[in-house]
Amino acid sequence: MRRTSVVAAAVAALLPLSATPVLAGTAPCDGPPRTAAATVPAGEAGRRVVPEDRRVLAISVDGLNPAALARLGEQRTPVLHRLLAQGASTRNARTARELTLTLPNHTGMVTGRRIDAAKGGHGVTWNTHRPGTTVQRAAGHAVASVFSVVRAASGESVVFTGKEKFTLFERSWPRGVDALTYEEDPLALVKAARRDLRHEDRALTFVHLATPDVAGHAHGFMSRSYLDAVARADRLIGKLVRAVERDAELRREVVVVLTADHGGRGAGHYDATRYADYRVPFLVWGRGIEAADLYRINPDRSAPGRSRTSYAGRQPVRNGDLANVVTRLLGLGPVPGSELGRTDPLVVDRD
Repeated sequence: MRRTSVVAAAVAALLPLSATPVLAGTAPCDGPPRTAAATVPAGEAGRRVVPEDRRVLAISVDGLNPAALARLGEQRTPVLHRLLAQGASTRNARTARELTLTLPNHTGMVTGRRIDAAKGGHGVTWNTHRPGTTVQRAAGHAVASVFSVVRAASGESVVFTGKEKFTLFERSWPRGVDALTYEEDPLALVKAARRDLRHEDRALTFVHLATPDVAGHAHGFMSRSYLDAVARADRLIGKLVRAVERDAELRREVVVVLTADHGGRGAGHYDATRYADYRVPFLVWGRGIEAADLYRINPDRSAPGRSRTSYAGRQPVRNGDLANVVTRLLGLGPVPGSELGRTDPLVVDRD
């Protein structure tokens, strides 16, 4: 099944920028309720413009348990091993503390927030396709995202996903998500993303690969079928990486940020207190990024060992750091209202 949605692009084309004012010190939150504005401290989002020579390819590998990489080895997952070795990386990042589910964690990735709405989180606790829902309604107030920050800086964002529930993003930030492609065939999805990378000038390309999670639910996480699916995901990532490396312009401009929404073992990934479920990888690779352990170059972060970790005190690297890593790579301020990586920004280079 393939569905390509351009609702966000159509809305942006029909509504002039003046329909949603961007004032000095503010950034639009896009989705309902539109009467609320997220205030941004001076010097964060403002009127910055995405530099023409900076682009980010964000990849989320749904259900990637880092233990699978050790089991498969470099021979069967050569691309992921290379990105981990050549980039700023860790195999011991964390999911959101509250839930190890796909949609809540991906919403954290793009908003930089925890899940619990009562404590400033995004409020997305469900994990199914719910037409008509928005992040703003879940939180009870306006919520900004990496997409709305990029939009405020005159950049474009596009989403490629293997699951229909990700249409939540274009409903929540219709001006921020310029196009969304939902495609259940992972090869077709990656080909579409690769084509877009080559022919469009997006500041942010977000690619969600569902392959390991689908196999994990069908056959068990860390089963032979699951490991085969991780190896296939590695090959798919390789198609995107090669597209970047073989194009001189993309090679100069694109930085890859890769993480996962959860791990998994056995029948599922639903236990937020289980190490196999809450441990995920996080890596940044590309122009200007040197090989480094993320905990070593971020002394303000706490390497968590096997612990689950709360939101108090020094934080581990989390998948929710993705939002503000992306904005920093693009030369922009943090996502308004975000918590993860805002006061303790994750350093991904040595400069």
